[in-house]
Amino acid sequence: MNISNLHNYQNRAVQFILEKPSCALWLSMGLGKTAVCLTAINELMSDQFIINQTLIIAPLRPCQHTWPNEIEKWDHTKHLSHTFIGGPKKQRMTRVDGKEDIHIINRDNVTWLVDYWIQKKRWPYSLIIIDEASSFKSPSSKRFKALKKVIGKTKKVVELTGTPASNSYLDVWSQIYLLDKGERLGRTFTNFKSNYFSSDYMGYTWDILPGAEKQIQDKIGDLILSMKAEDYIELPDQIKNTISIDIPPVTRKQYREMEKTLLLELENETVEALNAAVLTNKLLQITNGAIYLPDKPDTWQEIHNFKIDALEEIINEHPGQPVLVAYCFKSDLARIKKKFPHAVDIKEEGAIEKWNRKEINLLLAHPASAGHGLNLQTGGNIIVWFGLNWSLELYDQFNARLHRQGQTEPVMIHHILAKETIDETVFEVLQGKQINQNTLLNALKDNIKNRGNI
Repeated sequence: MNISNLHNYQNRAVQFILEKPSCALWLSMGLGKTAVCLTAINELMSDQFIINQTLIIAPLRPCQHTWPNEIEKWDHTKHLSHTFIGGPKKQRMTRVDGKEDIHIINRDNVTWLVDYWIQKKRWPYSLIIIDEASSFKSPSSKRFKALKKVIGKTKKVVELTGTPASNSYLDVWSQIYLLDKGERLGRTFTNFKSNYFSSDYMGYTWDILPGAEKQIQDKIGDLILSMKAEDYIELPDQIKNTISIDIPPVTRKQYREMEKTLLLELENETVEALNAAVLTNKLLQITNGAIYLPDKPDTWQEIHNFKIDALEEIINEHPGQPVLVAYCFKSDLARIKKKFPHAVDIKEEGAIEKWNRKEINLLLAHPASAGHGLNLQTGGNIIVWFGLNWSLELYDQFNARLHRQGQTEPVMIHHILAKETIDETVFEVLQGKQINQNTLLNALKDNIKNRGNI
């Protein structure tokens, strides 16, 4: 089939879905995965009569905005009925038995949905589409275990992601399992690891064996359609800029003490995931200007406002232009809104639509809330990273909210970085396009040593 208002590469992706029992589209951000899938749904349901109901699993905001908007946007899909099964349980219960063509659900409610239908002793969905399938990369997660129970009752599964292995090839197993029930990479995650990876004696780290990457690619290649945006569409330039700030001497002293604690654990090789996350988050809090108090998870104390001042300077340099700000902590959000009362949190009702109509000059978003699926490119072309986190997936996805098909202006991405701190380390590793916990911690350890002041 060929839909005239789709691009040729999109029609190719539609055909791939139709031909495969189950498959994954590893497409770069901005290539129109949503339109591709909706076209395939229409063909499978209306023309081929292969499927009945479709379940779309996605992050919350794409559930509420992107998928409904795209269904109603296209002439060949707007006849498809749909409902979002979200909100409180009482509200979900009123919709879960609906006969609409498409049910859309937030990935956090997948376990509830599976349990509901298991109790009913049936599974109504013949097609499952998993938007941002990398969110099912953990085989120990409840959402993966839940979906695993009903995959055998589903005719076809389609996975969508631009970052299938943002941390390592370990992320691939569970995603492929949901497509082939373990046929290609093995039926257990344990065997997958032992076949393709080697670990340290404690089992904390796993490194891929020589040649194993190609072996994995060869085994799963028939299930995957991979496309890069630069091969199919022309986008405006993406310009990255760093703004370096000095934190106050008293704050820097506090920061150095925290670094010593982290370095000591790294040198003794006793650092665990939980401790590493806590310590690196504390360092990031200090550089951003507010630190959470011990044993009081919702209470924070401001220790400097240098990043707030830097953000104000950036805004003043772009007078009248909309600015999208990425923040890390709730304290960041509160402090930015206090300084700029006109700022709007993306979670506020109607914020996305107002932004795209250029009615918002300062939009604030956490990368985890706006990192997937949202189309924000018509609202502006300026991003400010008030504070970085060390997820490459969220970093790339957030930037792609503006740097995507439909953007007409060069996208300016500002990073506010505190000098000689974890900010610079995270930024450098992110630009290297390979990051996981060990990468960050090793780079941080090297940078601390190289500064020679500990």
